[in-house]
Amino acid sequence: MRPQDYVDLYQLEDTFWWFAGMRDITAALLDPILANRDQSLRVLDAGCGTGANLDWLRRYAAEENIIGIDLSAQALGFCQRRGKSLLVNGSITKLPFAEASFDLVTSFDVLIYPPGADADNEALREMHRVLKPGGICFVRAAAYQWLYGSHDKATNGLRRYGLRALTTKVEGAKLRVLRSTYLNSVLFPAAMLHRLVIRRTASLRDSDVKPFSRRSAWINKPLSRLLSAEASLLKLRHSKLPFGLSAICIARKQR
Repeated sequence: MRPQDYVDLYQLEDTFWWFAGMRDITAALLDPILANRDQSLRVLDAGCGTGANLDWLRRYAAEENIIGIDLSAQALGFCQRRGKSLLVNGSITKLPFAEASFDLVTSFDVLIYPPGADADNEALREMHRVLKPGGICFVRAAAYQWLYGSHDKATNGLRRYGLRALTTKVEGAKLRVLRSTYLNSVLFPAAMLHRLVIRRTASLRDSDVKPFSRRSAWINKPLSRLLSAEASLLKLRHSKLPFGLSAICIARKQR
């Protein structure tokens, strides 16, 4: 990611519709699985970015038990602005932690970045290694390689995943998938048009994560509500969305 992308991310991560909606969806999926756990959980956010999710993860663990790791020193600087100190500058493909160190490992849109043909598999194997037996891994990634476009290029994203491909990779890391689904289905047709037609024909190379103009800022709340509606649907135990802009897998390390 470019320096300006981290600035935009830090400014938008708390209130921008996509981030807020994704947190609602993540809660809908993770809360039932972690319902009987206590604040003694140890949590790793693998690829913590500018740190908003480190705050959000306090719903599952005490502040002193949540660690963020990121390859970008600039991103970790923004985490420090949030008051975070349990931070590590490092790669998700070589996590500098002992085996069986964490009860929960999260990866929010990070697998798409590490360079190398096997790098995403290496990252998943590392997540498995540092998880305690019975620990939970939450992986979210951009969906569909055929949607790869200007946003991916601008942010140095290298890959996207179909849900079957993502679950296969997670299972290949010896994690047992508990739940998998696409996300952000309601807006999929409009986003597909935007990605495949408008931005490609315009030959743009810019991130989609940008502040709204004053004139269009009103749309933030309606878009947030759409994702919150998806979150409500996904609270149903066996619900699964057939398509979307993101794919998730929740998996457990076997005891």
